[in-house]
Amino acid sequence: MEYTRLGGPEGPRVSTLCLGTLPFGTRIDEATAFAVLDRFHEAGGTFIDTANTYAFWEPGATGAESELVIGRWLRSRGVRDEMVLATKVGALPDPPGSAWPECAEGLSAPVLRRQVEESLRNLGTDRIDLYYAHIDDRRTPVAETMGAFGELEDSGKIVRAGCSNFAAWRIEESRGAAVAAGVPDYAAVQQRYTYLRPRPGAEFGVNPHASEELLDYLGTRPELTFTAYTTQLTGAYTDPGKEVPEQYRHEGSERRLKALAEVAAQLGVTANQVVLAWALGGELPVLPVIGASSVAQLDETLGAVGLRLDAELRKRLDDVD
Repeated sequence: MEYTRLGGPEGPRVSTLCLGTLPFGTRIDEATAFAVLDRFHEAGGTFIDTANTYAFWEPGATGAESELVIGRWLRSRGVRDEMVLATKVGALPDPPGSAWPECAEGLSAPVLRRQVEESLRNLGTDRIDLYYAHIDDRRTPVAETMGAFGELEDSGKIVRAGCSNFAAWRIEESRGAAVAAGVPDYAAVQQRYTYLRPRPGAEFGVNPHASEELLDYLGTRPELTFTAYTTQLTGAYTDPGKEVPEQYRHEGSERRLKALAEVAAQLGVTANQVVLAWALGGELPVLPVIGASSVAQLDETLGAVGLRLDAELRKRLDDVD
């Protein structure tokens, strides 16, 4: 495994692959989830990503399932202090079963104070290392949200805050509010990002693909760690049984998939591994949130660790329109 610092040189040390756990406890049973977590830990993985919403949309689920599985795994293995835990707040339907995202709980101070306690209980820990604002909340002033995050940091309940699915201007507005209030600003930004580019006008709802504006902004803010989800397109790069998501279906994607296949064949690796190496080794560092529904899938992904794309191969991938 390889490692970096979260939120700048003074931040916590994390593995450069983060294990996403969205289906744990719902579509992935606990035994399989434990096996994947065990293998990730054995490989040197230290960074785990979840949310207080995973996965409320599954039949009979509440959103606490993934956090609860992780909490039971941490207790059973005794490895809490070896792991960096990220979870999220702000997107859970309130009340349960209401329209989403219209009735998402939001990022008000009372919500943050209440939900951090729920996540701490679910995870069986006394602190959350990275607490993300899950989706933007335009109803709550950013000063209130950043003040509440600062309060949670002061109390030791969280180590750092981050934001997910925010526009660049909203991140800057939030960070400005933090500076004005004298509280820590965001340490990380999480967004959808992968090698394929969305077709113009593609709609992602509240989970947008990282825009060129956001990527440009992050390139000027090295103190903000960029964590990317859906980098592997939920398996579509390597699993012939999975279609490329509709938002990425256009002629440019066909050319990019061809270039990707050629580079993978030349290196003797999988397309997934090339995509992860492309993300990890770019001019803008990207920390991928990987998914795995089995140990075998995780092992394939772990094969990207240490894989380097030389300048010629990267140019072949990047120059495809």
